[in-house]
Amino acid sequence: MKQTWRWFGPHDLVSIDDICQAGAEGVVSALHHIPSGAVWSPAEITKRQAEIATMKDGVASGLKWDVVESLPVSEAIKKQEGPWRDHIEAYKQSLRHLAAAGIDIVCYNFMPVLDWTRTHLNWRLPNGATCMRFDLIDFVAFDCFILARPGADEGYEAALLAQAKERFANMDDARREQLTRTVAFGLPGSVEKLTLDDLRGLLASYAGIDAEQLRRNLIDFLAEVVPVAREVGIRMCCHPDDPPFELLGLPRIMSTEDDYRRVIEAVDLPENGITLCSGSLGVRAENDLPGMMKRLGHRVHFIHLRNTLRETEGLPCSFHEADHLGGDTDMVDLIEAILDEETARKAAGRADWNIPFRPDHGHDILDDLNRQGQPGYPAIGRLKGLAELRGIMTALMARPNRKPAG
Repeated sequence: MKQTWRWFGPHDLVSIDDICQAGAEGVVSALHHIPSGAVWSPAEITKRQAEIATMKDGVASGLKWDVVESLPVSEAIKKQEGPWRDHIEAYKQSLRHLAAAGIDIVCYNFMPVLDWTRTHLNWRLPNGATCMRFDLIDFVAFDCFILARPGADEGYEAALLAQAKERFANMDDARREQLTRTVAFGLPGSVEKLTLDDLRGLLASYAGIDAEQLRRNLIDFLAEVVPVAREVGIRMCCHPDDPPFELLGLPRIMSTEDDYRRVIEAVDLPENGITLCSGSLGVRAENDLPGMMKRLGHRVHFIHLRNTLRETEGLPCSFHEADHLGGDTDMVDLIEAILDEETARKAAGRADWNIPFRPDHGHDILDDLNRQGQPGYPAIGRLKGLAELRGIMTALMARPNRKPAG
């Protein structure tokens, strides 16, 4: 398992020097300043590679850009409207430029409008650390009484609506504004920041698109771009929905094992793969992450390891980001399944046997609490998570009956 670290670029408060000191072996990054639908030029790609390769004092970092996260899929492509065909051609060209620069893994998602959704970015835990959280009552209060989405109340049970109405009534203006900013945070690291009016307009634009139509649009997209990825030697991997259930009346199509199976079978090429995110998928109790790795691991090209703890039953539900070893996902079993997949790939002669992963999200602890960095991406909290994951890997690899992959 190759230990990587997400970096948002030169403005990230976590520096390349910090990443080196954390012991990461590679970097996950993207060109967030380039709008969706535009071509990533060779010059911009090379510039980011140089930034990753150099520490503050000019000394070589020893790191390289291993994974793109994300090469964004435009809303036009998702809806198949406007300049969506031009955007697909731009996407293909970006893949060619990335491959020419030696980058061979591209993570993307196909979530309408919002990349991930939370109601709290710094919810206080009993030990004083903070984490990201999705509170269902707060979210329903936002949906029905702040956003005032037409027909929103029809999607919730009466008891939940009553709780949300009371919660909204007890919110002061500051909390209502904070909740609005949090839910409409948009794409992490992106130049795209959504206002309420923006969000209303985007939601309205999906009025005629259900889950089956969105899935067909995804398959159409993949049918166009995956052959190009295969031609140039890039593995593509779709990130799951976060959270993995319907929100704001928008369809969700990458939330379960069956969702992934349908998509990889529809465009059945090895380059059409999976980003296995244990935190996103783990919110659904039905998602057996170790089992998914065992059954679909041959198409897993990139892994996010984090943990969530469900606070309520059923779907949708409340949850928060837990310690990497403290949530609903059995991280030991999952990592063992990943190591087993790597061993099988090595035995089969696959060049991609060493699967990159990154410690996803993390609690703000210690000096993270003063940095006010990218939500979910603290320096020390992720370092703690990586250390815990590294400990599991080391212990499992030391078992007498395990044959190392490398």
